[in-house]
Amino acid sequence: MTAIPHAQERHRPLISITIPVLNESGNIDALYARLYALGEKMRDRCDLEFVFSDNHSDDATWDMLAALAARDPRVRAIRFSKNVGFQRSILANYLHTRGDAVMQIDADLQDPPEMLEQFFERWQQGYQVVYGIRRKRPESFLLNGFRRLGYWVIDKISEHPIPRDVGDFRLVDRKVIEAVAKVRTANPYLRGIIAGLGFNQTGVAYDRDARTAGESKFNVSRLVKLGLTAVFNHSVIPLRAASFMGLAILVVSIIGAIYYVALRLFHPELPPGLASIHILVLFGIGLNSFFLGIIGEYLLRIYLVVRADPVAIVQHSLNFSAPELKL
Repeated sequence: MTAIPHAQERHRPLISITIPVLNESGNIDALYARLYALGEKMRDRCDLEFVFSDNHSDDATWDMLAALAARDPRVRAIRFSKNVGFQRSILANYLHTRGDAVMQIDADLQDPPEMLEQFFERWQQGYQVVYGIRRKRPESFLLNGFRRLGYWVIDKISEHPIPRDVGDFRLVDRKVIEAVAKVRTANPYLRGIIAGLGFNQTGVAYDRDARTAGESKFNVSRLVKLGLTAVFNHSVIPLRAASFMGLAILVVSIIGAIYYVALRLFHPELPPGLASIHILVLFGIGLNSFFLGIIGEYLLRIYLVVRADPVAIVQHSLNFSAPELKL
C-alpha cells in the first residue's frame, strides 16, 4: 500500500538580484563574496540568481563577470553595445530576470544585499514592492541637502506620491516587473514608474554604507538630469504653470494698457517710455522662450517614444540562452 503524504513539498521561490555595473572591477569580488554568503544563509527559504548588466565598461569588469559565470551558474550577465544610462540599464536588467521577485542593488555595496532577508519577509507578507528608505548616507552636507530638496520637489509636483529618500534599492514582485515592461518611455525614471503603478508597497529604513572602491558615477549634473527626467515624466505642472503664467501676464498687460491710456489722457505732457517698452519686450521674449523650452521637453519625450528605440542592445551574454535575450 502506497503511503499518501500529509503535505506536498512547498515551492521554494527564485529571487533575482540585479546589479547594474560600470567600471566596477574594484567591487566585483567583494560583492560576489557577500552574495554567495547570502545565498548560503537563505538556501532554506529561496533560490537566488545574480543578474549583472554591464553598461559597456572599459576596465576588467566584464572579464571578472565571465570568470564568475564560468564557475557559478547562478551568475548571469549581459553586456550592452554602448552605455545606455543608469535607469535604462536597470530596466534592461529587470527584463532579463526569471525570479518570482527581483531585488535591485548597486555594485558599490552602499546598499547592503543582506537586507534581502527583511525584504523577503515583507514580500511573503503580501507586499509587491518593498523599498529601502535611507536614514543617512555618507555624503557631504550640501550634497545630502541637495538630494533631499530634489526628492521633496519631485514628490510635491508629481501626479502620484513618490517616496522620499528612496532610490532604486528595492524588491519587486514578478507582477510589477510585467507591468513595468508595458510602460512606454524612452527615458525611464523607475522610482516614479513603480510608485505610480500602485500595488501594495512598504518601506524599510536603513543606513547607507560608504562606497567600498571606485568613484561614484553620479555627480551634481547627473543628479539634476535625473531630477528633470522625474519632473517631466511624472508631472504636468510645468505645462500648466506655463498656461497660468501666460494668462496672468496677459491680464497684467491689459491692466497696464488701460492704465497707460488713462494716464496719457489726463497727463499728455508725460514723455514716452521707450526704455520701459524695451524692458517689457525683452521680458516677454525671454518668458516665451522659457515656456517653449518646457513644451519642447514634453515634445521630445513624445518623439522618442514614437521613434521606439530599443532600451539597450545586448552585445554579449553569460549563462543566457538565445530565447532569453529580449533586447
